[in-house]
Amino acid sequence: MQRTFFKTAAILAMISVMLGAFGAHMLKGYITEQSLDSFQTATMYMMNHAIALFIVGNMYRHYKKKTMVWSGYLFIMGILIFSGSIYLRIVLTYLGFEKLYVVNLITPFGGLMFILGWLMFFISIPQRETHEKAPKSDD
Repeated sequence: MQRTFFKTAAILAMISVMLGAFGAHMLKGYITEQSLDSFQTATMYMMNHAIALFIVGNMYRHYKKKTMVWSGYLFIMGILIFSGSIYLRIVLTYLGFEKLYVVNLITPFGGLMFILGWLMFFISIPQRETHEKAPKSDD
C-alpha cells in the first residue's frame, strides 16, 4: 500500500508543479485575476495533499490500519474533486460556458474529503506509544 501511495504522491506532486508553472507563465492575460487566484489555490491544495499522501504512505509502515489507508484514499479523492473541479470551472469559463457553475457545487465535497482524510489520519495514530523491548546486550 505504501508504494502505491508513494507513487501516486510523486505523480500528483509532479502534476501540481507542472500546473503551477503553467498557471504562472501561460494563463496570465487569458483568465481573470480571480480565476488565477482560484487556480493557484487548487494547485497549492494539490501539492499540500500530495505531500500529505507521502506522509500517509510513510506512516503506514508503523500503523498498518484501515483508517490510515482511508486517509490516503480520501486525500486522493479530495485532490481529484477539489482541485479538479476548480480546474474544470476555469476551463469551462474560458470556453464561454459560465452558466455551468454546477461544477461549483462539487468543490466543497473535495474539501470534505480533505477534512475526512485528516480525521482518519488522526484516528490511525494510537493514543499511547507502544515500545518494543530492546534485546539485552552483554556489555
